[in-house]
Amino acid sequence: MSTSTLRAKHRRSTLRTLAFLSPWLIGFTVFFAYPLLSTVYFSFMHYDGFKPPTWSGTKNWTYVFEHYPFFWPALRNTLWLVLVMVTLRVAFGLGVGLLITKIKTATGVFRTLFYLPYLAPPVAATMAFAFLLNPGTGPVNSLLEKAGLPTPGWFNDPTWSKPALTLLALWGIGDLMVIFMAALLDVPKEQYEAAELDGATPWQRFRYVTLPNISPIVMFAVVTGVIQTMQYYTQPLIAGKVASGVIQGAGTQFEPGYPDKSTLTLPQLVYNLGFQRFDYGSACVVALVLFALSMAFTALLMRRKGGLINAGER
Repeated sequence: MSTSTLRAKHRRSTLRTLAFLSPWLIGFTVFFAYPLLSTVYFSFMHYDGFKPPTWSGTKNWTYVFEHYPFFWPALRNTLWLVLVMVTLRVAFGLGVGLLITKIKTATGVFRTLFYLPYLAPPVAATMAFAFLLNPGTGPVNSLLEKAGLPTPGWFNDPTWSKPALTLLALWGIGDLMVIFMAALLDVPKEQYEAAELDGATPWQRFRYVTLPNISPIVMFAVVTGVIQTMQYYTQPLIAGKVASGVIQGAGTQFEPGYPDKSTLTLPQLVYNLGFQRFDYGSACVVALVLFALSMAFTALLMRRKGGLINAGER
């Protein structure tokens, strides 16, 4: 076979491969590569959405990291939510899944009751929680007061605002419950029977049988939870607005983060800078910080994936 024939065959094979890859390549370019490169480009530009962008060097980065008063509180809040909220959601979702798989009667009723809150619209659910946890008129504090227990300020107290958001996230645990239930029901029963014959306790059966089998699902729940929490926007914004009592109308501007910047998250800064202050360059800086944090957390978790599996096998 001549060299020209081999080259033509190789060229046809390459074109055929590119044709099969073209849907993914187009989607990757349009929806990921181009937006990411544009965000990097605009982070070094002064752009207000009306005039053509002009080069500003590292001024946007300096402003965000050194002069913008909301950045560091928002970063601390976002990291707190990632570490605490994601951990508790995964643990609670796994616990509820385990509980329902052990129930012998009315399993469908319990599945429905635990899953329904997840279907509630985020705005409506947050407003309902803000009413329930109202420190003055909410039924939760009324019950705590009757029981002689302390009555937190919840969304009106900087110390309790993030725990209140965590309670809201745990209330809507239906998505993780379904995922974990499917994983738990897929664990081979023969392994449980063998463990029982060896005299394993319930904790040992969970550690040495259940956990190794569902560890990929746990990793999936943690990674997706981190990514979702990095995009946490609606619930803290609505909770702060409702708790503050501010009615936002035409000509008014609400600074997010009530109370005392405790519900401020990085996605709120992207909106505040880009669409309220029209400082697209600084908004792109915050967006890149979010992207870098998401990639760092994901890479760390994927590197530790083997440790999770091995911990259950030891």
